[in-house]
Formats: sequence, structure tokens, C-alpha cells
Amino acid sequence: MGNLILCHDRHAAHPYEITRIHSRIFTIEELCYYLCNNLYLIDYTIMNEQLCDWLDEELGMEELAGALRDVLRLRGSVEKFVLTILKASRIYREPEMIRIQNVLEHLKNQKDIERQKFKGDNLLESGELEEAILVYQAILNQEKDETVDDKFYGRIYAGLGAAYGRLFLYQEAARMYDRAYQMCGDKALLKPYLYASYKYMSLEEYHILITKNEEYMEINAQMRRELDEIRRSMPAEVDASLIEKWKRQHRRSHA
Repeated sequence: MGNLILCHDRHAAHPYEITRIHSRIFTIEELCYYLCNNLYLIDYTIMNEQLCDWLDEELGMEELAGALRDVLRLRGSVEKFVLTILKASRIYREPEMIRIQNVLEHLKNQKDIERQKFKGDNLLESGELEEAILVYQAILNQEKDETVDDKFYGRIYAGLGAAYGRLFLYQEAARMYDRAYQMCGDKALLKPYLYASYKYMSLEEYHILITKNEEYMEINAQMRRELDEIRRSMPAEVDASLIEKWKRQHRRSHA
């Protein structure tokens, strides 16, 4: 993650093992790196006396260990425990700490699957498209979680559609948006579905698609109007090829 400042030189003689991922860490930097890169999956298992003892005995961070023991004694939250570590380490700058705190607050009381989706959504929003796709696919490859409904999974397919579309993989994007619509029934998904379909299909194929459904025809007409508005606001040389292709399709669909 950004804004990492290495400012500690103490290296543990005996590592601490993160049991959830079976990984061993030797420094406070490694601990903070793990926490910040797994905010979406952190749970109560990170809160334990063993970690406090390790910080105290192996890294000499007696004050931090004491503060963490207070969190445990007062039955504080996982979020409080994690923030106490990150703040005491003084590794991350203030803007990054605010972002981390906001993420933890959002994740509070969420199910694991909701946390995973939130991670995918954030990766998508920040433009880390391949990483977002991997997160979404991992959710879909897991055994179905009966605590969430089909619409939840539909929104995951919609996220995949958006990621594929931004990577110009329009056929995959259309397939994901179609699946999302079948599960969610959200008509807002039809517009990106038709756009992605238009981008990868031949004009003949697209014409056949939209004439199967009156609603598709209406959305297509709306998209054409929006494109015309864009054309009027752009220099003629910029939009010529795109507009011409769109007009050819429009004439064919209304012939």
C-alpha cells in the first residue's frame, strides 16, 4: 500500500505466525503490511495475548503490547485493536490512516462475503481491474453463501461486467451484465449490457438482438440520443468514425 515508511530496525529472533494464512512475520512493518492488505478479511483471530507477548518480548514494543492488552481486557473491537497497532507503529501517514479507519468502519459487522465484495468494489473503483476480477471470481468459485440472496451475487456479476468492459473485453462484459440482470432484475443493467453487446457484435447481430425486445429498442434509441448530444459537443474530427458506425446501425435497425 502507499505511503509506507520503514522506520523500525528491530527483527524478531522468533517469528509470529499468522494462523489464518500460515505466514510468519519478523518485523512490525511486516505485521502492518499484512493488516493493511487484509483489512477486508481481518477477524477476531488477530486479537490474542500471543501477539501482545510477541510485540513485547521479540520487538521490545512494551507500550504497544500494553495498549493492546487493554483493548483485550475491555473487550474492544477488532477495528480498535488493528488501529492501535497501526497508529503506534507510525508507519503510515495521516491521510492513509484516515482511509484505513474509514474502510474498517464500513466493514464493521459485515459478513466475510460482504467484506470480499467490498474489496472487489474498491479495487474496481480505483482502477485495479485485474485484481478486482480475481476477487469477484474467487467469491463466485466458493460454495454459495445462503446468508445472502441472488441479488447479491447479481451485483458481483455486474462488477465483473464493469471490469471487463473497462478492459475492452466487451463480449465477456456483455455476458456478465446479462447474468447480472437475470439475477437482479435491475433495468439499469440493460444499458451497459447493450453497449457492450454493440461493441463486440456485428451490426447484423446487434440488430437481431435489439429487435427481440421492445425495451432494448427503447434503450438503444436513448443511447443514440445521448451519442448525438456528445457529437454536438465535440469537434467534428474527433467523433466522425464512431458516429458514422452508430448511424449505420440505427438506419438498419429502423429499416
